[in-house]
Amino acid sequence: MAIAIKISDELVSEARRYAEVYSRSVPKQIEYWSRIGKIAEENPDLSFDFIKDIMIAQQEAREDDVTPYRFG
Repeated sequence: MAIAIKISDELVSEARRYAEVYSRSVPKQIEYWSRIGKIAEENPDLSFDFIKDIMIAQQEAREDDVTPYRFG
């Protein structure tokens, strides 16, 4: 469900800068920051890099791009 929200011009400008670098739209960049922030708030002991790696692993699993780990 999409809704219209008001955000500061400063946030939009910064999101535009990052979105350009990472080939995302401004709304997608803000969604990304929102997801990272939510995970970080719920898991304060995790580093940004660890959170990012978890998100990448989850996407790989959704795309069925995983290799089972064999012990031993």
